[in-house]
Amino acid sequence: MPTDNGPLPLSRFTVLDLTRVRAGPTCVRQLADWGADVIKIETPEAVEGSATLGGPRHGPDFQNLHRNKRAITLNLKQPEALALFKRLVERADVVVENYRPDVKYRLGVDYETLSAINARLVYGSISGFGEGGPYGQRPGFDQIAQGMGGLMSITGLPGQGPVRAGIPVADLSAGLFCAMGILTALLEREVSGKGQWVQTSLLQAQIFMLDFQAARWLVDGEVPPQAGNNHPTSIPTGVFKTRDGHINIGAAGQAIWERLCHALGTDDLLADPRYADGASRSQHRDALNPALEAHTQHYSSAELIARLNDAGVPCGPIYSIDQVFGDAQVKHLGIAQQVHHAVLGDIELVGQPFTLSRTPTRLRTASPERGQDTEAVLADLGLNPEEIRGLRERDIV
Repeated sequence: MPTDNGPLPLSRFTVLDLTRVRAGPTCVRQLADWGADVIKIETPEAVEGSATLGGPRHGPDFQNLHRNKRAITLNLKQPEALALFKRLVERADVVVENYRPDVKYRLGVDYETLSAINARLVYGSISGFGEGGPYGQRPGFDQIAQGMGGLMSITGLPGQGPVRAGIPVADLSAGLFCAMGILTALLEREVSGKGQWVQTSLLQAQIFMLDFQAARWLVDGEVPPQAGNNHPTSIPTGVFKTRDGHINIGAAGQAIWERLCHALGTDDLLADPRYADGASRSQHRDALNPALEAHTQHYSSAELIARLNDAGVPCGPIYSIDQVFGDAQVKHLGIAQQVHHAVLGDIELVGQPFTLSRTPTRLRTASPERGQDTEAVLADLGLNPEEIRGLRERDIV
């Protein structure tokens, strides 16, 4: 039987998860966390071995990506397993995959094949570069997309050379956009009664995430450079030294700039024509930042944050990851949530970053062991224990 997901918003949907590594599991995690009955499909250990793409099964990365799912094993290269998968497709609402584009056709789990079985099926695909085009068959990874998508050219200190972001931005955003596309297609299905193919790629997602940096080129023909910790357009916004470390200050706009100067007692900077307006401050940022730091270094980080917050100047500490989860506001938001794992015990994972007032999400189950729900799912299809045992003996499941 499916996991009891109660009144959660997506509990009426069944999702077949063919994804691995990060971008695809990120997509499916969104659906699972909000209540979809997700069936994660993996190759039997006897066929694939114990290694898993995406890190050790009991490691933090795997646990964070695959909670709230059920898990079965199917060797889709075998006709009997493919037939069972297609029986699951008959009942499913969504299939999600992030194979290289040609692989799904080779396996016979492509959209055209599966939509002929279930015309209401919403099929989500995440690829490196898109389903076609000159790069369509290339394998894609996050850092490749960060480079081709322009992010590495604008990350890092001026003149430093290309720098990757500290998180897999392309993977994560592609997964989130695919989930958004799937939800959009499910809403459209309520009108048309038909499913459709949702496609995104790491490259598309990364370019979309350039946002205003992309617009600077598309609209004004300006190629943005590396700006380091300085905001590329709002000055002074960036990292400033304190007596015991660094903090972020965001003084965008004239009113906040004036508040910053008054709070620091730097009225001389207000009178300086080089800093009279935003355009002038941007032009003279290399002189302005050291002038401000001459004052910020008189305060500890905590003192300066308190002083600037009282003055209505946006600012904040620069935390290590352990400090993030020790912060009082982060604890209030409850984004670290506990779940029980049969092997690991009680662990905390990162919960959803938005809430609904009537139907809150929660971590219901930890990431499953490989194939732990195979018997239950196949029993739902009408197979008896002897049939399932025979499939196991032949490495079909």
